Amino acid sequence: MLSPRSVNVKSFRFIVFVTLVIFCVMLGLKLMVNLPEPGIYSVSDDSKAVSSQSRQLRAQIGRLRLLLAKNGVTNPYENLESLPTIYAITPTHTRPLQKAELTRISQTFLLVPNFHWIIVEDSETKTPLVTNLLAQSGLTYTHLNAETPKEWKLLLDDPQWKKPRGVKQRNAALQWLRNNADPRKPAVVFFADDDNTYSLELFEEMRTTKKVSVWPVGLVGSVRFERPILDEHGKVANWSTGWRPERPFAIDMAGFAINLKLLLDNPQAEFSFDAPRGYQESTILAAVVTKDDLEPKASQCTKVYVWHTRTENPKLNDLKGKVPGMIVDWTVEV
Repeated sequence: MLSPRSVNVKSFRFIVFVTLVIFCVMLGLKLMVNLPEPGIYSVSDDSKAVSSQSRQLRAQIGRLRLLLAKNGVTNPYENLESLPTIYAITPTHTRPLQKAELTRISQTFLLVPNFHWIIVEDSETKTPLVTNLLAQSGLTYTHLNAETPKEWKLLLDDPQWKKPRGVKQRNAALQWLRNNADPRKPAVVFFADDDNTYSLELFEEMRTTKKVSVWPVGLVGSVRFERPILDEHGKVANWSTGWRPERPFAIDMAGFAINLKLLLDNPQAEFSFDAPRGYQESTILAAVVTKDDLEPKASQCTKVYVWHTRTENPKLNDLKGKVPGMIVDWTVEV
């Protein structure tokens, strides 16, 4: 038999949950009042700035989604019918910075409506670290794993360009989409690496992609930014890039989004271990579009909304056990 104290505690928790859900619903309705009617959603290249009020509302929504996830309460702020879904594909692998970088980008994704995160681990099995992070993220997600063949794995001291990265993981995500995504619902696919930084404006830019949209990427290719060069008609004519501009699509992985329908209609479109260095983007894009099909975003490719920030790998002496007096506690997740 439950004590009066236990009953009171349970009642209090129930009241808190109900209050939280009601507040979240009201806030979601307030946000939806300012959304366009279904079927007429469009974003011009000259009106991309997210207002201060909108940012504050998104921040509140994000915090509420996180609280709801931590308390096991279904999130009512999901699937606005007027917005295409954004599927963000993120390959990830175990390393000291993994949790920090996944935490950083997940809390940006939390502010994006109609967002589905497909995270694919480069591992034989799904790890507890990623499993727990996703469960507490407040996001709609799909968790997969696909291990890179041994001969294609980078060694610890190898430069990142030596071998292609994320090939098997991105292909596993594409296969999941082909098996599970609803072709009747509008959606966009974006390859969101876990070592990048994303502005909220980027997701509003890509959401209206008809075939393939493109934009600049900052801090990549040993230059301040890379971008498509447009002709007098606003079409992509060439590429401003720090490396090999002769590539068919001389663009970074973070510099484009693809309409889901194109990927579903072209099952052969995938990444390849055999692609030359720097040609992964060209491999997938050439399978679905030509350069003439590209849709410039970000104010005619003049604004930067995504950056290759690539956090510096830390030098961890405690991993070697050589720090005098240091107690190494492997039960603490970092």
